[in-house]
Amino acid sequence: MNREKEIQKVGQEVIDLLIEKNKAYGNSALEPANVFARGSAIENLCCRIDDKLMRIKNKGISDQTEDTVQDLIGYLILLKIALHDSPGKKDNNISNDLPERGTNNKDGWTGSSTYPEGEEQIYY
Repeated sequence: MNREKEIQKVGQEVIDLLIEKNKAYGNSALEPANVFARGSAIENLCCRIDDKLMRIKNKGISDQTEDTVQDLIGYLILLKIALHDSPGKKDNNISNDLPERGTNNKDGWTGSSTYPEGEEQIYY
């Protein structure tokens, strides 16, 4: 199989998964029910993306986490749609839609680490 057909095949698998999940869950990713989470579609999708990235960070990429990679790709596609659909957002800047984040959270759920390269990473 040539690379172009392989890209189309894998892309179609993600599309099929998104359509199947959209039928099962309704349009909840882009129109959240806000029963427990009170965020916008963009905020909630970013949270789901964070969860998938954390799973990959903790478990690595293997046969056991391949579904996580596919879910991540799907959430990124949905995020792109949400950004496109987001009314009144100049240049669709995600940071305009997300709450300010810091490391002074008294509940201890947020923090930061400085890496050897001098980069700071915020984690939840």
